[in-house]
Amino acid sequence: MASSFARTEIDKPGPAEGGTAPSFSPLYQQIKGLLLGSLQAAEWKPGEMIPSEIELAGRFKVSQGTVRKAIDELAQENHLVRRQGKGTFVATHAEQRTQYRFLRLMPDDGGDGRLQRRLLECRRMRAPAEIARALDLKAGEAAVQVRRLLLSAGAEPVQPVVLDEIWLAGPLFKGLTADKLAGWRGPMYGLFETEFGVRMIRAEEKIRAVTASADEAALLAVAPGSALLLVERLSFTYGDQPVELRRGLYHTGRFHYRNALN
Repeated sequence: MASSFARTEIDKPGPAEGGTAPSFSPLYQQIKGLLLGSLQAAEWKPGEMIPSEIELAGRFKVSQGTVRKAIDELAQENHLVRRQGKGTFVATHAEQRTQYRFLRLMPDDGGDGRLQRRLLECRRMRAPAEIARALDLKAGEAAVQVRRLLLSAGAEPVQPVVLDEIWLAGPLFKGLTADKLAGWRGPMYGLFETEFGVRMIRAEEKIRAVTASADEAALLAVAPGSALLLVERLSFTYGDQPVELRRGLYHTGRFHYRNALN
């Protein structure tokens, strides 16, 4: 496969035109953008090693330090993973340290927080207007709706903890079925990455307190009107393309929502 890098010219600051200051970004940011472009184009797939800093510096005709700075930022943003003595790899949701990165519900007893899954529904349908707007879908395009329960693992008795309603951009998830979801043993984002080539890069969340309806209460084994935490998450892949809208109702009787602020 011919590399796109050889055909790319790095922008350099040029002379001002019309008396205005030139507009340009730092060189390492341009390299970062090119690397992101290659990740989006699947030049290197999740879990694969990317070329060394020396190779990339030669390809881009920049210093190794410039490449290192670009890679450092991509690693901080969880696009890449550095492994001591081995190299730099494309991050994947299959990795232990990243597979539950977007799940922030932790047990009060200090356990590992892993939850069992119970699929309730998976269906493809025309995206409702609100979902189409959130996922940037055209009028009439399909969305996939997934409903599931997450239950406490290893606790007795097993208790429903999260009721998820998940909406996915239909054009990106052709062939996603209830059987495929039920048969997958890893994290759901790992399935999206492996089977559909969609990697969740970042997410935005809104959190608010709500009360359980009768149907929600029955599924979560709580009394109607019980307090729940509603976490609405919009997840993006490369190019800031929204691909998933998830609304989770969290029962926090024995769990809490944890976030680390830097």
